[in-house]
Amino acid sequence: MAQRAGLSAERVVRAGADLADEIGFEQTTPAALARRLGVRTASLYSHVRGVHDLKTGIALLALEELADRVGAAIAGRAGKDALTAFANAYRDYARRHPGRFVAARYPLDPAAAAASAGGRHAAMTRAILRGYDLDEPAQTHAVRLLGSVFSGFVGLESAGGFDHSAPASEESWTEILGALDILLRTWPAP
Repeated sequence: MAQRAGLSAERVVRAGADLADEIGFEQTTPAALARRLGVRTASLYSHVRGVHDLKTGIALLALEELADRVGAAIAGRAGKDALTAFANAYRDYARRHPGRFVAARYPLDPAAAAASAGGRHAAMTRAILRGYDLDEPAQTHAVRLLGSVFSGFVGLESAGGFDHSAPASEESWTEILGALDILLRTWPAP
């Protein structure tokens, strides 16, 4: 049945990622995906071994897509321009692909993590920070700060946390990026 449906591991993962964007990453299961594809759940198991395998595949896809978008956004930029481009690519991806965005934070086993685009994300973040002339351990602290701010803001925004207050979240986003730029330029000495 899987062959007749034209299934492949890549098609199953991509369909799972689309489903995660529609119904949420946590609700994406092989059974829900089989219903979407019009096949029996057992038909998927020749392509994914179970829910963990499906979610790992979606996470790897999301990390790759996000790294590609961020890489294209920051190419040729430095300083505040690179920081803003990085942050906006991250936020835009989360808005367009809410399920994939959640999937990008899915805990990966060491082998999957090593094969993921996670290293590209870290390298791009550190490339941005080279424009701010931060040494270690300040650079690692800054990487963690940026990840926390971007993930936190996007998570709160996507959950509707800023819907009923002024100023608009777009204004806050711009102010936060400006404040991060100032902080990174004037990082306190240890």
